[in-house]
Amino acid sequence: MRDVVPDAGYGWRSVAEYLAEVDRRGSATNVAYLLALGTIRMDVVGTEVRRATAAEVAAMRALVDQGMREGAFGMSSGLTYVPGMFADADGLVALCEVVAAHGGYYAPHLRSYGAGALPAYAEVDEVARRASSALHLSHATMNFPENRGRAGELLALVDRALADGVDVTLDSYPYLPGATTLSALLPSRVATGGPEATVERLRDPATRAWVAHEVEVVGSDGCHGVPVDWSTIEVAGVRDPALADRVGRTVAGIARDEARPAAEVFLDLLVADRLGTGILQHVGDEANVRAVMRHPRHTGGSDGILVGAKPHPRGAGTFARYLGHYVREEGVLTLAEAVRHLSGTPAERLGLRDRGRVAPGYVADLVAFDPATVADRATFAEPRRTAAGIPWVLLGGEPVVADGERTDARPGRALRHGPAAPRSLG
Repeated sequence: MRDVVPDAGYGWRSVAEYLAEVDRRGSATNVAYLLALGTIRMDVVGTEVRRATAAEVAAMRALVDQGMREGAFGMSSGLTYVPGMFADADGLVALCEVVAAHGGYYAPHLRSYGAGALPAYAEVDEVARRASSALHLSHATMNFPENRGRAGELLALVDRALADGVDVTLDSYPYLPGATTLSALLPSRVATGGPEATVERLRDPATRAWVAHEVEVVGSDGCHGVPVDWSTIEVAGVRDPALADRVGRTVAGIARDEARPAAEVFLDLLVADRLGTGILQHVGDEANVRAVMRHPRHTGGSDGILVGAKPHPRGAGTFARYLGHYVREEGVLTLAEAVRHLSGTPAERLGLRDRGRVAPGYVADLVAFDPATVADRATFAEPRRTAAGIPWVLLGGEPVVADGERTDARPGRALRHGPAAPRSLG
């Protein structure tokens, strides 16, 4: 096993140590942990562009087994990100078998939400079937112009899986733009070996020309196989304060203002900010968003990235937006349906038998809101504005929001997946 993950001074090196640290510090929310395929693969394989060997798969299975025993609820995967994108279906099945043996679930971010979205959904469906694993489709959507109005095809796949006995759920955020890093748009071939190696490659003129062609003409694997439209790429945050004037502007707008090619702006920003740039990607479709949230196995999810000068407003507004905009104003869901999607179904997905309902014997994790006034106030211009119409939030009966104001209480703790004896991993 190779250890290529640097010691960032966090003070933990295992799931058990991380969850213990959450308990020590306390939190305004409870925390449930998913094992990260990318971290596991980086620990064992590194960022090499290849299948894992049998010995490496065995080492990764051992890490998954350890993490599940220590309280993880399942495993996530970033299949459009290095190094997760180098995991093949057989390798995913091998790891999901371990997750399933512990009663956990697999929560993939797909290989593509763009040109290859439906094959990507089909791949993880097949992985779950082969591994006998529960499946939760993270931020399930169909993005980019190629997929406008095609959510029905995704939902048909989900319904077929459910009919065949696959335990499938899915979540989504109620916005059109997504959020990621600017470096995520790069072809995977350039983004291997760590940030320093990537930055050095992006200084080379021949590499820059090739990357520009892949991103703008071919459609890189990092950009879901779709040629990028620079007018949809908005800078949300930068690592270097000297680049703050880029925040809130699109790559196309910067290129126009500076009379430079957009690909040059893209590459120069990556180098100058040492890959630290966050972006919003305006590629969603309203019809798809509405169709997905109506599915009975849907749960709400923010997929929130909270860092940067102007992060996505979904970090502050997602759940109020469901209740205000999509229930009260648009009638896409009834109030009862929305509450179920935001509480009961997520608790069931996690296997939490004492949460997700208001009932005797259940933990008092409660949100008191006014259906007539609840609303998201976070905008793309002011993304951290708190929601309206939510005067009280209680965690284990202790207020973390009281009369609409945040308290200093941190009663949240790490939740741990049940200690049921795993099936044989032979």
